[in-house]
Amino acid sequence: MAAIALGLRAVPALPRILALCLAEARPLVLAVSLLRFLSGVALALPVAAAPDPPAVLRGAAAWVLSIFAVYLFNGVTDVTEDRINGSGRPIARGDLTPRTAAAVAAAGAGLAMLATVGLPEPMAWIVAGNLVLGYLYSGPPLQLKGSAGGTVAVLCLSGLLSYLGGFVVVTAGGTGVAVPPGLAVFAAAAIGWMVLVGVPAKDLSDIEGDAAAGRRTFGVLVGERGARLAMAAASLALCVALGAAVWWLGAPLLGVFVAMAAGSAGVVAAARRRRAEKGRRSLRRPYGVFMGTQHVVHLTAVVCAI
Repeated sequence: MAAIALGLRAVPALPRILALCLAEARPLVLAVSLLRFLSGVALALPVAAAPDPPAVLRGAAAWVLSIFAVYLFNGVTDVTEDRINGSGRPIARGDLTPRTAAAVAAAGAGLAMLATVGLPEPMAWIVAGNLVLGYLYSGPPLQLKGSAGGTVAVLCLSGLLSYLGGFVVVTAGGTGVAVPPGLAVFAAAAIGWMVLVGVPAKDLSDIEGDAAAGRRTFGVLVGERGARLAMAAASLALCVALGAAVWWLGAPLLGVFVAMAAGSAGVVAAARRRRAEKGRRSLRRPYGVFMGTQHVVHLTAVVCAI
């Protein structure tokens, strides 16, 4: 009876735990991860025979669940540096225990793999590969998050898998189907934005905690000023490269170019802005511009392609 009573008391707590885990996994990251997958779907439509909407929805669910599991596990392993950096996420502030978060992350990973049943076989390997990358990034023995090179490698591979997942699902496996130039150019530009702009932007607010944890991230290596200069220069270079691809290769991405150009201007402005006040919020502004641009660029790609 005592065990039954304990179980009944735990039921109302489940929605709260899931809400905290969702917050820890960063809803904005989950949203842009969904948009990455859907961009792969939309930009592959020119070579897709007959897209199956239920399969696309299950593929999207599998991909987002894998990202949820990866980021929740990352929060479990980042608690020390997150507290030093003043993070307001649930684990760092003590509202969610690492053990509970780890259990939910494991369940999320299992559901991600379960969702691939019945989808083209490569999708199962794509989701499994993303989960492995996520573990190698945060967990022992490698903890690739501790170095700039490891971070870049994981982000590049995970980004590539997101677009590949959309392509594979909408083309029923992608066997014998050439990747459309628009998808290839977009994936290269979007991954470049995520790595070359996103990494230094995110590192700005985490330099103190990362250094205390012994991590040699890009921000720790070059400092705040270097990170600001790097993300500004990279945003401009990527915008020029995308514009050249649209003009020279005829990639159908004019709307995407306009969105990235606006985002690049915002990143440069945020990078040049001197810190008017101290604290984590001022250091997070460039990352906010970067993340907002990611959402707009991917949403533009999806809307313009369908």
